[in-house]
Amino acid sequence: MQGLIGKKVGMTSIFDENGKNIPCTVLQAGPCVVTQIKTVEKDGYFAVQLGFEDKKEKHTTKAEMGHFKKTNTTPKKKVIEFTGFEEGQVKEGEVVTAALFENNIIVDVRGWSKGKGFQGVVKRHGFAGVGGQTHGQHNRGRAPGSLGASSFPSRVLPGMRMAGRTGGNKVMSMDLKVVKLMAENDIIIVRGSVPGPKGGYVIITK
Repeated sequence: MQGLIGKKVGMTSIFDENGKNIPCTVLQAGPCVVTQIKTVEKDGYFAVQLGFEDKKEKHTTKAEMGHFKKTNTTPKKKVIEFTGFEEGQVKEGEVVTAALFENNIIVDVRGWSKGKGFQGVVKRHGFAGVGGQTHGQHNRGRAPGSLGASSFPSRVLPGMRMAGRTGGNKVMSMDLKVVKLMAENDIIIVRGSVPGPKGGYVIITK
């Protein structure tokens, strides 16, 4: 799919022609630089590699510096491959902007959900907890309870819902309508919510 790398600016709302208030998300879409074009002859498949947002050279490895110098561009923080571009549509070193999209089209937005750190089973999996505190119970309200059998298999089975690190996963919001396009500012406004915090990276595809 064709697409761009961008950032989540935040949420807002707009009114449609019927006066209905629509919740929307503002996204910065690009500008992205074509840092490499993968070919079938050399790489075994065709894809366009895009880079987004400059980063300092002191934070860049020598291998990355050599990669970006091939296309005479500055080092980029985020590099993603897209397979939906047609051969000859873009060239290495070319800048792709939000003009790739149009008003009223449907897009998919991938983002990384907010990290919540180490969480218990009530917040992580929606466990109800023990309930009342009676008959000498102490600090059992949000405990997970029994985890497995005794003599057989004498272990906790894999995949058991337990406490652990929550959030920070790659999540995709599908079929979001572009309600407003401001290509001159590389801004698109989509209907609905998008995963991740303000300033978080997103991948927008059509």
